[in-house]
Formats: sequence, C-alpha cells, structure tokens
Amino acid sequence: MYTSVTVTGIRGLPLIQKGDDLPGLIVERCALEEGDIICVASTIISKAKGYTRHLKEINPGDRAKKIADMTGEDPRFIQAVLDQACDVLIETPFTLTEVPGGHVGVRSGVDASNVEDGLIITLPPDSMKEAEVIRNELKSLTGKDCGVIVTDTCGRSFRRGQTGHAIGWSGMTAIRDFRGDNDLFGKTLEITEEAVVDEIAGFSNLVMGESNNGVPVVLFRGIPAWSGHDDLYFSPEEDVIRKALKKE
Repeated sequence: MYTSVTVTGIRGLPLIQKGDDLPGLIVERCALEEGDIICVASTIISKAKGYTRHLKEINPGDRAKKIADMTGEDPRFIQAVLDQACDVLIETPFTLTEVPGGHVGVRSGVDASNVEDGLIITLPPDSMKEAEVIRNELKSLTGKDCGVIVTDTCGRSFRRGQTGHAIGWSGMTAIRDFRGDNDLFGKTLEITEEAVVDEIAGFSNLVMGESNNGVPVVLFRGIPAWSGHDDLYFSPEEDVIRKALKKE
C-alpha cells in the first residue's frame, strides 16, 4: 500500500554539457536511500552523452522535404526525425514515429527547445541501457540500490496536453500485473495491468515542469516494490491503433 510517498525535485544542477557525470552530479545534491526511484529527463542524458546534431550539417532527402512542405517545418529537422525512426506511422499533420526502443511519439522525440540555437537533441538510442548505467553508477557511488526511470514528454491520443512517459527503466518492472488477483467483491481480475513507470514519469514531469523550470531530476521515496513484467509496448499484432493508422 502507498502510505506515504515523498517527491522531491533535485535543484541546483548545472546546465548539462557533453561529458558531464550525471550520477555524480545527482549524488552531490541528494542523499539516496535504498529503494528510492530517480526520474531523469532524457534531455540531460542526451546532452551529457552528446546525442545532439547541428541542423546546418543535415541534408534533407526527398521524403523529408515533402513532409516539411505539408507541415511547414524545417526539412532538416524532419530529416533528423526520420533518421531516428524505425517506423513512420503517419507523416501529417504531424510526424508520428516509432524509435528503436519501442517508444511511439511525435517527431521521434527530436527536440529543439532548451538547447543552443542551431542544435537539436535526439533521444538516447538505447534508453533502457542508459537507465541501467545510471542505476549501476548510483549504486557504486552510494551503496544504495535505487530504481531509475528515463522520461520524455509527449502527447497522448484523444487528449490535449503533454505528460511524462517512461522510455527507459531499471530496477523495477514497467507493469504491475494484477491479473489473477481478486477485487473487493471477490471477482478475479483478468485484464488489469498498471503501467507504474508511466505513472511515476507523469508525476515527475509535474515537478520537472516545462519551459525554463530547470528541474530535470526527481526523487521518489516510499513507493513499495511491485511485481509484474516489462511488456509496456503492444506488439504490432496487438496494437489495433497502429493497424488502423497503417490502413490510412
């Protein structure tokens, strides 16, 4: 049961540059305890690891130019979006893509905000690995075993507005599986699976904020461990929305 959970934004981090030691910067600013969960914005991971590109160095292809003509965007930006994608679900009125880790989002998560002019930030190519690396380094520095969630901000089907989503995690399962449990009336649950990593990521985004808030790391304390599985993404065979979009 969730009796008391504390959520703390880690302030005082510098503007992250390539080569910065994120785990070291984090532990300098908070005392971790066993079982804590740390949410880290993918943006600062990409900055620290150098997952950025200069627009002036990108030569757009015919497909990027065609999409850009319809969306009114920079064709070089669209080319970066296509370069990051392993599948394009729709091209317009916005480009909806899947990246290699399984995450589906607008414009492959490529971002031109909170970065110097002329640069774009791309998502880490393997966010699961990034979460694991940060978790291992935090444990090495502190001796505490903590969970790590890499977050990204994106929209949701059928609803206006953006929320935080988990695109990588380590130290927990993505899903808390209630199937086989009984409800209050003794009925066996057959389909209930809770995307806990997304719930935590969503709340972390509330603390991180957007624009110039400058809180890219959030500490959660008091969330009990859960059991489940990591099948957060539907398979292509299960995903009825993907099938419908592909028919368009």
